[in-house]
Amino acid sequence: MFSVLGSRSLVLFTQAQTIESLKARIAALEARPALGDTPPTAFATGPLALGPGLLEEIFTDEPRNAGAALGLALGQARSLLSPERHAIIYLQLTSETQETGLPYGPGLLSFGIDPSAMVLGRMDNIVDLLWALEEAIACRPVAAVIADIATRHRALDFTASRRLSLKAARTGATVILLRYGRAREASAAQLRVRLVPVISGETPFDAQAPGPPRWRCTLEKGQARTAGSATEILLDWTDNGFAVVETGGKPRRIAPVASPFSPLPAALGDRLSEAG
Repeated sequence: MFSVLGSRSLVLFTQAQTIESLKARIAALEARPALGDTPPTAFATGPLALGPGLLEEIFTDEPRNAGAALGLALGQARSLLSPERHAIIYLQLTSETQETGLPYGPGLLSFGIDPSAMVLGRMDNIVDLLWALEEAIACRPVAAVIADIATRHRALDFTASRRLSLKAARTGATVILLRYGRAREASAAQLRVRLVPVISGETPFDAQAPGPPRWRCTLEKGQARTAGSATEILLDWTDNGFAVVETGGKPRRIAPVASPFSPLPAALGDRLSEAG
């Protein structure tokens, strides 16, 4: 009888230990901030810079701004490169390549990225792309994965974004989703930025020459958002990364360039109906 009671007491004691351990783990999890409120550590080091293990969405209204969106993503991804994490993955749907184009090797150099450090992947459907995205996050040498998704897909819902956010946080790789249009779906992304490409600033020696890339960025979701309104900043790209353009300056005006072709005379075709 004693042995039976003793073994039962031991079982109860072990169960109590397990319950207390679970309570402690739950309390620790509850003390952590929610996914949408996770402070992006990157804001301490520069405007819109990213920290490891985050999920970000970059929205622009039109597909023709794909180059500007990719440029912003590349500038952010560069800050994540390190000797241990030296690769960037760029994923895209095959059917959308003609709409958004492909990264240009010499252009990557202007963002301080070695073209050989970027791996391009094109998938036939969104399910394969999301699978490849999750697999890429799990690769230890990968610093960032940029997924360029031109159209809306049902498979990319809140559940999918939550899986990406949790896996990114667990592996330390950062995910940047390039999206298009004005619609917004619920997502678990810690940061959401809407960008508009704007005319560049003046160059030091030629006021008419094109300047560095410039973006007008509205932070729609993230730590720097103020109550009830979105934070808007104007960014230039420099050799040292992003630089905030001071507001209140005079906007740059580019003089129209004369066409090398003479305008057609107005009466050139007005007698075609009388021909032979």
